[in-house]
Amino acid sequence: MAEVNLLKSIPYSLTAPSSRIWIDYDEEADVLYISFRKPQRANDSLLEDNIIYHYRDRDLVGLTVLKASDFNSGDSENKINGSENPEMG
Repeated sequence: MAEVNLLKSIPYSLTAPSSRIWIDYDEEADVLYISFRKPQRANDSLLEDNIIYHYRDRDLVGLTVLKASDFNSGDSENKINGSENPEMG
């Protein structure tokens, strides 16, 4: 397994849409699954820049990050959008 600096994720964890976060990584598919609710029961999703945002009504309940290893570059451009569904306006 690649070396990971989990301490860098602390600021992001503190501002997550939920105080509990479930994370699964499929190394073969290079897909990272992040859930803020279990079960998610998403009823809407939005694909943007290799990230699928899963919503239950207006609330962000999970993310699916495609080509997750591409985000390992430390590039500050890799940002996740806000926690509210933009299509629910």
